[in-house]
Amino acid sequence: MKKWIIFFLIFAALITWILYKLQTSEFITQNDWTKLIVNIEKNDKIDLNKFIELYTAKQFEKIDIIDNSKLEWYKLKWETENAWNSMILKESIKQKNYEVYSTLKPYDTSLNELWLSLTGSTPINIKTTEKSVLWKVFLEQILPLLFFVFLLIVLFKIFWPKWWWGWFPFWVQAGKLRTKMDVKTTFKDVAWMDESKEELKEIVDYLKNSEKYKKVWARVPKWVLLWWPPWSGKTLLARAVAWEAWVPFFSASGSVFMEMLVWMWAAKVRELFNKAKTTTPSIIFIDEIDSIGKKRWAWHTGWHQEQEQTLNQILTEMDWFDKDTNIIVIAATNRPDILDPALMRPWRFDRKVYIGKPTLEERVEILKLHTKDKKLDNSIDLQTIAKRTSWFVGADLENIANEAAIKVAKDERKVLTNEDFEYALEKIVMWPEKKIKTLKEKERKIVTYHELWHAVTAYFLPNSDPVEKISIVSRWMALWVTWMMPEEDKYLYSKAKFLDELVTLLWGRAAEEIFFGKDEITTWASNDLEKATRITSDMIMKYWMDEDLWTVLYYDKDKAEWTPFKPFSEQTSQIIDDKMKSILKVAYEKAKQIVKENIETIEKLASILLEKEYLSKEEFENIMKNPSIVDQMIEENKAKNIQKAIDDEAANKSKLEEKNETPTEDAPKTETKKALWNMLDKFLKWNK
Repeated sequence: MKKWIIFFLIFAALITWILYKLQTSEFITQNDWTKLIVNIEKNDKIDLNKFIELYTAKQFEKIDIIDNSKLEWYKLKWETENAWNSMILKESIKQKNYEVYSTLKPYDTSLNELWLSLTGSTPINIKTTEKSVLWKVFLEQILPLLFFVFLLIVLFKIFWPKWWWGWFPFWVQAGKLRTKMDVKTTFKDVAWMDESKEELKEIVDYLKNSEKYKKVWARVPKWVLLWWPPWSGKTLLARAVAWEAWVPFFSASGSVFMEMLVWMWAAKVRELFNKAKTTTPSIIFIDEIDSIGKKRWAWHTGWHQEQEQTLNQILTEMDWFDKDTNIIVIAATNRPDILDPALMRPWRFDRKVYIGKPTLEERVEILKLHTKDKKLDNSIDLQTIAKRTSWFVGADLENIANEAAIKVAKDERKVLTNEDFEYALEKIVMWPEKKIKTLKEKERKIVTYHELWHAVTAYFLPNSDPVEKISIVSRWMALWVTWMMPEEDKYLYSKAKFLDELVTLLWGRAAEEIFFGKDEITTWASNDLEKATRITSDMIMKYWMDEDLWTVLYYDKDKAEWTPFKPFSEQTSQIIDDKMKSILKVAYEKAKQIVKENIETIEKLASILLEKEYLSKEEFENIMKNPSIVDQMIEENKAKNIQKAIDDEAANKSKLEEKNETPTEDAPKTETKKALWNMLDKFLKWNK
């Protein structure tokens, strides 16, 4: 198409030039005016009567009529024979000097009315300087516009390369073709989802051996929906299908079809499917299909008409797939609940593959896959790491292995240890630590008690998750954190589990009130109160966990997004409010009771946590069983810090010696030395 446009522009320019030359050429009726050297002297204008008089007297050598409105005549002044002798042409050249006079001619007056004759003795030349219609329309109006459009295209290509031809309305492109060399993902790279892979292996077998299914009149699903939850590996699984089937793989996101031009959305859908049909068998993968396949609401005025047309085009493509079309469409979404029902009916997305979170055994396999090229210490137990990541998906586990490897490279080591995985796990779950301490002493003490309150409550309540780690070190997204991890994967939650969780959440506010007084409670418990309110509301309105209101579901997720009013009466709403207050009050009183019964243990825990800034699961459980070991732990921690400072100083000194930059005796003490001396002073005072 581009070549035809270029050829048309060249042809139009050539025709315009030819017409312009033809209309501006001179027509000489008599005498050949070649082989002359002509000198012209222009004089003033004269009137038309004088011109006719001189013409009648045959005073003119030549007459030019220009644009039928101007007359110019040439009067011979003098002539010289053999003025120039050309050695190249081997002949003489004449020279003539003319005086030129001009006058205006009425536009509607003919030559006969002026007594001028084209066949007379005086030559008359008719000249036209007016431009042709094609010249005026094309070169003066259209050509500048085309030049501006071309300049605009060049600027878009330079500054917005991703928009090139995708934005410009002359070409429509959607989806990127990826060959087998681009994909390089097999089913072996998907270390879990065995059931999901079995569902898709039938698709692979159909693309390789379609005749086997046609012989028995079997219809393999052409439209497959991968759904739920985010980062679970839907795109990875689709790439593996393309590799195993050895077919072209077209990938596109739902947002690719959204353009600023109103007619581009549906056109991109057609273009994507047309490209796939030219390379059958092939696979089309549409990620985030919920962006263009949402439910259509008749009363929702914000619905975009173009988006609805795009959905209709997809439905049309679904219906027109015949049995001989070897194209498989795989779509992925995290929100199957908002997809239009027309997409979900049989013969369209008639195979739905659920991609769930990996189990414990599958997490172990994922960790083995992502650590097979890394050197691991013999003490590393991937089973233990997998147990501590019950809610992680494949991408999270790969990130853990990668962060651990980055730390090893930064420390200039080659073998990964348990400390590296611990660091990576904490960095992903609790965010990196801040090097600058931002808390004042009073705030730091409140933080310490607050985090201990969560941990102590979880220790005494049978249905709470065990504590994994307590930290009061400032981090990017939180000033402190208590990390609780379930011992096993859980899929169902009981009422007792929710009630114990409420006590754990409200225990922080209860401890603030007991240790610091009602007037000193802080804003830190706001997040805990929000979670507690939501859990209580779900218990009553969603899960039927109340004896008086359990027979009715008072919360509908689909209607809650669009209905501006409550689907129940004000009396029922008051009952729900009273029930929520009652449940929260019971949980709060239970939390206060636990605090009062364990004040001494909490004080011991606070002293060691302020010293160490973190407690592991083993340390916390040992203190809860025997609080008297806290003094010994504090002493050991101080000695450990002193030894660490000495080792760091020795390491820094050795590095300086290697660089031949050993400091002189008169040099000031470094910050490390100051910290070391301060620690020694504190340690000696503490022993006294």
